[in-house]
Amino acid sequence: MRAADIMTVPVHTLHSEDTVAHAVQQMLQRHISGLPVVDKAGSLVGMVTEGDFLRRGETGTEKQRPRWLQFLLGPGRSAESYTQSHARMVGEIMSTDVASVTEGTQLADIVALMDKRRVKRVPVLRDGKVVGIVSRANLLHALAGALGDIRPTSQSD
Repeated sequence: MRAADIMTVPVHTLHSEDTVAHAVQQMLQRHISGLPVVDKAGSLVGMVTEGDFLRRGETGTEKQRPRWLQFLLGPGRSAESYTQSHARMVGEIMSTDVASVTEGTQLADIVALMDKRRVKRVPVLRDGKVVGIVSRANLLHALAGALGDIRPTSQSD
């Protein structure tokens, strides 16, 4: 099996100019835990996941470091942490080092990549454009189909 055989399509995406509130709303409405971020041409530029929203100023969960550690880490690290927890735009919090695959990538290679990079989903690209996404849920559906006696339900992330 290949990525094209199990990927979710169409893929819902965000833009780096979208607000954090919009991203949260889209993820909650669609019952998904991560969204690819694309530029105006549809090329992948990042990924936003639930993990990017764990440390937020609005919920009082931003990282609190002791002053001595802040001193050792320097102002850059503190500024980065503050920006992450108080960001208003998707481009400020998205991960930019995104693992991705092509439609022809074998499932074994997808699983190895997800395991190595410790990610729960990978965008599927064709000519640099996002055409699908493979999540752990997609892999479970593939397993259910392979087992034969389990009927997969509708796919979601």
